[in-house]
Amino acid sequence: MINLADIVQDSLVIIPTFNEKENVQRMIRKVMSLDKKFDLLIIDDGSPDGTGAIIKSMMNECEGRLFLEERSGKLGLGTAYIHGFKWALARHYEFIFEMDCDFSHNPEDLLRLYDSAVNEPADLVIGSRYINGVNVVNWPMGRVLMSYYASSYVRAITGMSIRDTTAGFKCYRREVLETVRLDNIKFFGYAFQIEMKFITWKYGFTIKEVPIIFTDRTAGESKMSGGIFKEAIFGVLEMKWKSFFRSYKR
Repeated sequence: MINLADIVQDSLVIIPTFNEKENVQRMIRKVMSLDKKFDLLIIDDGSPDGTGAIIKSMMNECEGRLFLEERSGKLGLGTAYIHGFKWALARHYEFIFEMDCDFSHNPEDLLRLYDSAVNEPADLVIGSRYINGVNVVNWPMGRVLMSYYASSYVRAITGMSIRDTTAGFKCYRREVLETVRLDNIKFFGYAFQIEMKFITWKYGFTIKEVPIIFTDRTAGESKMSGGIFKEAIFGVLEMKWKSFFRSYKR
C-alpha cells in the first residue's frame, strides 16, 4: 500500500456548486484536512446565495490549494466538469477527481479512490453505490430503484459491465481526459456521467469500481429532476448508435 503522506501534490478535486452555502465551508475544510494533499477547484455557477463569497473568504487559510472559477448562471453539470478538466490538464495534474459538494460523497473516500488508481493501477476509478449490493442512505425507495435500474438499462444498451454507470464520484488519470476529446462530449446533465464512462471504456482504459456508501444531502436543495433522467434514458440510445460510426483508437 502507498503511504499517502509521501505522495506529491498531484491531485485535483473538482466540485461544481450552485447554492451550496450550507455545505461549501465544511467541505473545503474536510478536503484540506485529509492525510494526502488534494488541491480543490470549485466551479460556481453564479450562486445567488453567496457560495462564491464563502469560497473566496477561505482562500488564504488554504495556502494556495483552493481555487475558484466563477461562471455566469447555471450552465450545466457537464460543462462545469469539462471546464474543470481543461483547467486541470493545463496545470499538469495527474489525478483528477469529481465529487459533489453536499456530502453525499464522503471526502474520506478520496483516499480510497486515489489508492486504487495508483495501486491497481486504474485509469478511471468509480466510487460505486452498487458494486456490493445497494449502498444508499436516506434516499426514497423510488429514487433508489430508478437509479439502480437506470444503471441496469445502461449496461444492457452499451455492453459495459460497470455496476454504477451514473456515479458522479470518480478519479481519472490525466491520460483519459487527454484522450476522450472533451469538446466532443454531447451531454451536459445526468447523461454526462454515463457518456464519460462509455467513452473511457470504448478507448480501452482500465476501469475499477470501489464500493462507497452514498448518503443523500442533509443541507441545501437537490438539483435532480425528471428531465435529467429522461435525458439519460434517451441519450444512451443515441450515444450507442453514434458509437458505431466513431473510431476509438488511442
